[in-house]
Amino acid sequence: MNEYLKKVLEETESKNCSEKEYIQAVKEVLTTLEPVIEAHDDYEKIALLERMVEPERIITFRVPWVDDNGQVQVNRGFRVQFSSLIGPYKGGLRFHPSVNQSIMKFLAFEQIFKNALTGLPIGGGKGGSDFDPKGKSDNEIMRFCQSFMTELYRHIGQDVDVPAGDIGVGAREIGYLFGQYKRIRNAYEGGVLTGKDISYGGSLARKEATGYGLIFFMREMLKAHKNCICGKIVTISGSGNVAIYACEKAQEYGAKVVAMSDSNGCIYDKNGIDLDLIKQIKEVERGRIKEYLRVHKDAEYIENNGEDSPIWTIKTDIALPCATQNEVSLISAKKLVENGVLAIGEGANMPCTAEATEYFLATNVLVAPAKAANAGGVATSAIEMSQNSMRFYYTFEEVEEKLDRIMVNIFNSCKNAAEKYGCSGNYVAGANIAAFQKLAKAMRSQGIV
Repeated sequence: MNEYLKKVLEETESKNCSEKEYIQAVKEVLTTLEPVIEAHDDYEKIALLERMVEPERIITFRVPWVDDNGQVQVNRGFRVQFSSLIGPYKGGLRFHPSVNQSIMKFLAFEQIFKNALTGLPIGGGKGGSDFDPKGKSDNEIMRFCQSFMTELYRHIGQDVDVPAGDIGVGAREIGYLFGQYKRIRNAYEGGVLTGKDISYGGSLARKEATGYGLIFFMREMLKAHKNCICGKIVTISGSGNVAIYACEKAQEYGAKVVAMSDSNGCIYDKNGIDLDLIKQIKEVERGRIKEYLRVHKDAEYIENNGEDSPIWTIKTDIALPCATQNEVSLISAKKLVENGVLAIGEGANMPCTAEATEYFLATNVLVAPAKAANAGGVATSAIEMSQNSMRFYYTFEEVEEKLDRIMVNIFNSCKNAAEKYGCSGNYVAGANIAAFQKLAKAMRSQGIV
């Protein structure tokens, strides 16, 4: 490895030794940048990489709230404002018990590159809390969101930092957060949060955007290798927004989606997933995916009994991990390859372990990396911000058309960067290189800050 890259990696590991997810994200990017670093020997002099891997700001705060029994609860809140090189910090809020500083930093670091790939003027950030919305009443969630925003409001703004949703933060939570922000600020700043409901400034197609964007990217990647989605068997982990709308668009393109999952297990329906039923269970009833069997009794439910999800043992042409980070291990990767998988599309953030990704690439499986393939959500969030600024709204079809064009451009950026630096077909490296070049140029232009 290039000595400069090696030094920065060692320093990052030493400074952040307890943050395994963050180190994994940094290593995944830096190990693909060697040909670019070799061509720019001045980067070390201006400490470009050292500055790129260090967040501009990390905010940690206490979130006290009162549950329905009158008991005071305390959670921890985070906002990592990683990079404002090309625009205001932009990235979601995650409410999940697993949330910690390492996960927040890894997500914010990924967000920098993802947002750069969109071609839109947005920086990178991420935030959230170890609060778990599952099993909480609407009033408990409202009280938590109001307490969370009472601290967060002083660190965000439509030209400073624009949060959105993520795991555990949907339209309900965004509504409570926005209402509290508006009350504290005594002003309607529509662009301060994205993922809002249509009734008060949200964008049509935002809910669908990440899933649709993933399929648009997969379409382009497969087309570049003289293949297509139509007629393929697809498995999709997760059953949230990304998974549901990736399934919808894949079915629209003629694929047969046979499996989806949640944290408890997965369903396998050889006849093809009944997406309307999944939407009813997950979006309306907020139930568990096992309830799918109450209608489709011939479908199979496989419970999670270990670290490796059973969904990856199902024979498939295309696997779309859309649940959470590191859900596809090397063991799962080997099973997928053994069963003849053609392509992996990362709908979640960093869903494949480093070993799994390396194995896929070594066995000539096409990999659509998260920072490129799931950028449709944040791209449409930026479109929502622009609509808020204009006091004007696009139709669903207009937003979807813009999203499709953005995803095509992202794919071409990844493809061209990979070809230019001698790793044609490796879209993981291509995505990292294309985003890094844009960020490096902005960093050099703005001086030592």
